[in-house]
Parts: sequence; structure tokens; C-alpha cells
Amino acid sequence: MAGGGRRTGPSPARLALMVLLLAAAVAAEAKVVHVEEPHRRSMLANGLGSAPPMGWNSWNHFQCDGNGEVVIRETADALVSTGLAALGYKYVNIDDCWAEPKRDAMGNLVANTNTFPHGIKALADYVHSKGLKLGIYSDAGFQTCAKVQPGSLGHEEQDAKTFAAWGVDYLKYDNCNNGDLKPLERYPEMSKALMKAGRPIYFSLCECDRSYSWFRGDMHPARWGAAYGNSWRTTNDIADTWESMIATADQNEVWAEYARPGGWNDPDMLEVGNGGMKNNEYVVHFSLWAISKAPLIIGCDVRHMPQETYDILANKEVIAVNQDPLGVQAKKVRMEGSSEIWAAPLSDYRTAVVLLNRHATDEATITARWDDIGLPAGTAVEARDLWLHKTLDTAFTDKMAFDVAARSCRMFVLKSRLR
Repeated sequence: MAGGGRRTGPSPARLALMVLLLAAAVAAEAKVVHVEEPHRRSMLANGLGSAPPMGWNSWNHFQCDGNGEVVIRETADALVSTGLAALGYKYVNIDDCWAEPKRDAMGNLVANTNTFPHGIKALADYVHSKGLKLGIYSDAGFQTCAKVQPGSLGHEEQDAKTFAAWGVDYLKYDNCNNGDLKPLERYPEMSKALMKAGRPIYFSLCECDRSYSWFRGDMHPARWGAAYGNSWRTTNDIADTWESMIATADQNEVWAEYARPGGWNDPDMLEVGNGGMKNNEYVVHFSLWAISKAPLIIGCDVRHMPQETYDILANKEVIAVNQDPLGVQAKKVRMEGSSEIWAAPLSDYRTAVVLLNRHATDEATITARWDDIGLPAGTAVEARDLWLHKTLDTAFTDKMAFDVAARSCRMFVLKSRLR
């Protein structure tokens, strides 16, 4: 991929400076908690956003059908029995359609008695007994997006206290049916309510209202989400297709500079294993989400997943890139036609690289050059292939080139041989 590819990332000098500044920021974060940015510091006091969250959510596979306590319990069991929980997938998140269509006489949300007959508190206790955490869903409007249960508009403090009393650990907060109120009129209210709820609750801002374009300038939550939550949606809803997945990755990459430990860009949940893409495309999906420091929220039925799906979701080395403490989201540092290079610095002076071939049918030879990915000229590195699980025998200096199949990627961690 030599020649006139367009660079979209920072210069090597600027990238090096960014790494130093981010390292200093991470060190400072470890020592000082309650100093500046009072809203965000209050949300961060529980430490829930120090790395992108990992877990499972009911929506992508089940939507409103089958979203009940039996599925949630069995999913918690499966996360433990498959070993996914031990790899970091801790959150078991209930999405829309869990509540009765009306609040009780006291104005409280009530779990649907047919699908959650024992209530959310009992379900949280069960999930906690497995060493996992329970997440729940609400909305910043009058109704949720499925229009089957009340939203939290005007009930923020009451609902936050209810969630805390139930033992909820994570709140996905959507943005539908809000009467055209702007998100900055509503999301701060739930943020303040969660701070006062008496229980640490991860706050996931799902701000992509379907009723009008999320492209409006005042809608971009990456610009303001860090003051109120632990992560924020940067895209519209993902679908289980290559086209949707790759477009979603593109949209999320635009906001890379806003992600850091404590607050993460969220390109929506994983579709890996839901059947709409080929296995190589799901490998691309997981690789891009991992290097982008996106929340890794599984969206398939983990009770009945094939081995190839498990092998993607359980790749320890790719997960480690996502969970790296430096917390720098990858950028596209070079594009040429259907070939792309994504790169991000990691802790311990390492670099993560994804060589991506977006072409539908043709193999491509993709060359990553050190001046693109921010390594000093003349640096000799060893390359660890994260999908082959092997350190390559060849040492690379100044560049590395690989053949990449159509709609596939190669993912590496590069480490200087001098260290």
C-alpha cells in the first residue's frame, strides 16, 4: 500500500506527544480522584469506567421476544460455564420491554409479571450469586423506544433509587419519545439521580434518537457525554450486516480523541454470532471494536453458540488490547482504496495495529509503515499475531506487509526488540 494514501491520523511527533500526555493523565487518575470536572469525577468515583465494560445484552438477538428472567438466568449461567465471565464479560443486561406498561400507584416502575414473575431484585441477587452484575434499560423520554413501558422522564430520581434498591449495576439509557426535548436537558438529570442513588451504577448514554437525525450538531454525545456518563453512543443502531458494521466503525472512529479511561465511545453492541455475517467478517467486527476501545457487549445467544463464535469472543489477546490501561482509541492512520490501517498506542511502549481489507472479493497486500503508525524510523519490532496466537519469526524494521483476504483483517501487537 505504498504511495499516495491519505493519512487521517496524527503525525508521529504528535502521536508520541499524545502518548506521553495520556500516560501522565492515567498516572494522575490513579492518584487523584475528586479534583476537577465535578460531574464527571462524581460519576468516576466508583471506578466503573476505568476500562470499557464487557458483558451481554438481550436486544440484538431477542429484542422484546424472549427477554425474560429465564433467559437472563440461563445467560448468566452460560457466561460462567463457558469461561466468558472469567475473561471479563461481567454485565448481564436486560434491554427494553422488561416493565409493565404502567407504573404502580406510587409511580414506581414494575417488572412485567409474566416475563419477570419474581421481580428484578430476585434476578439481581441470582446474577450477583454468579459473580456477575445486572444491567437494566430505561429511556430519557415518556416511553421507551419499543413503546411498551414508561420512560424515566420526570421520574429520574425515583427510578434511580428503584434501580439501586433492586441491586442494578448498569443503566442503558435510551433516547426516544421525549417530546423533542434536547438531550442536554434530560441526561444530566439521570446522571445526578444516579450519583444520589446510593449504589455505583455504570451509566451508558444511548443518545441516538430515532425521531430525528442524530447528525444534528447538538446531538453529538462525544462532545458532552464525559460530564454525565461512563460511555456514550456515537452511532445509530447497528445491524447484523457487513455494511452496517463497517459504517458504524467508521462513524465511531471520527470521535476517537474523546475516548479515555473513565469515558468511552460506544458504537453499539456486538453482532458476533447472530448469523448475518461470515466468520471472517465477525473477526473484523471484534477486532475493530477491540482496538477502538468500545464496550464489548455480546449480542448473541451465548447459551447456544458455535465454537467459531466462542473462539472470537474468547480471544484473550484481542480482549487485552481493548482493556489496555492506556485507553487510547485507534485511528485510521492510512487509507488507500479498500485497504486501511488502524493503529493505537498501548501501555509498555507497544502498538496495536489492524490491517483491514474492505474489498468484497479481492485479496490485498497491505503495508504498514512506521511513519504512519507512529514508530521511530529504524525501530526493529517483533509482531504478535493476535488471531494466529503466535509471535512471527521475522523482525520488522520501518514497515511490515501482509496479504489480507477480502473482508478480513490481520491484527498485531508490535513491541520494540530493544525493550
